[in-house]
Amino acid sequence: MIDLFSDTQTRPTPSMREAMARAQVGDEQSNSDPTTNALCERVAAMLGQEAAVFMPSGTMCNLASILVHCRAGDEIIVDDQSHIYNTEAAGAAAIGGVSVKALPTRVGLFSLAQVEAAIRVPQRTAPRSRLVSIEQTTSFSGGTVWDIGEMRLIRDYAQARGLKAHIDGARLLNAVVATGLSAAEYAAGFDSAWIDLSKGLGCPVGAVLCGTRDFIEQAWQWKYRLGGAMRQSGVLAAAGLYALDHHMTQLAEDNANAGRLHRLIADAPGLAFDPTAGQSNILCFTVDGLCITASTFANACLEEGVRVRAIGTHQIRATANLDVDRAGIDRAAEVIRAKAAAFAAMAE
Repeated sequence: MIDLFSDTQTRPTPSMREAMARAQVGDEQSNSDPTTNALCERVAAMLGQEAAVFMPSGTMCNLASILVHCRAGDEIIVDDQSHIYNTEAAGAAAIGGVSVKALPTRVGLFSLAQVEAAIRVPQRTAPRSRLVSIEQTTSFSGGTVWDIGEMRLIRDYAQARGLKAHIDGARLLNAVVATGLSAAEYAAGFDSAWIDLSKGLGCPVGAVLCGTRDFIEQAWQWKYRLGGAMRQSGVLAAAGLYALDHHMTQLAEDNANAGRLHRLIADAPGLAFDPTAGQSNILCFTVDGLCITASTFANACLEEGVRVRAIGTHQIRATANLDVDRAGIDRAAEVIRAKAAAFAAMAE
């Protein structure tokens, strides 16, 4: 199986498992797990932030950030294809009573002008605009890398009007290796930001949320409310430290493999790509020209041992990851091209 469904499908390598087995552990609740503390200190420094907290997932990082920054009845601003809006079970609303204003986008990038229009004038009958969230890189819309200048303009405008600015950094490190800019440069000035360990870095679980010490203290309190400390979490944190030492170069390979896949299938009949396609480790394309649904196309590829993800009615997403090498990418391209040609012939 060549699994391009998501980079969440990656499995810990044998060496990562060894690092986990050797981990020194303590009680995370009392800040006495040395491996977890080391991971948090390292990621906070990487993002140029004062402090960090180890979370089970990126979804919890987003939710805890929203719950710290907002109160019930507030509104957050996101893109309409964002993870927060589409696949976090409406946690902000269900748990925090926070509403979401989703800005229409083509590839997950909204403009400063859209943010200006979205921030509400304070009034008794309206929710309070409280938080702007930027997803770097974008996810369901194709792995597009936000321009750092645009991110900063939006950050500054929002903060000047009393809002907080947050980075959903599930694939922030893919943007780092794609652009050569550091994670600290991207996160500078933002009120909260996080990185995921269980996607491109290949860890079995976990994400690290960063911000000021005061923000992290409040995020810790929400961590308790949402499920509590993880106790001897150093077993998991060790995987994160190993990944930061050994898997960062893999992110560049993943980005390159997604670009290679794009080049190999760019002229396949019936497939359509946005001009921004292939900027990181995610590649999206539509199958509108084949007169079939995305699920039909994905199932046809799966029959040949290539797993891609159908998103909506017509979009396919393929995500390069450390479990798929260059030969796997080439095989995936062969299957995608063959299936596109076959469906195109049927549509004639």
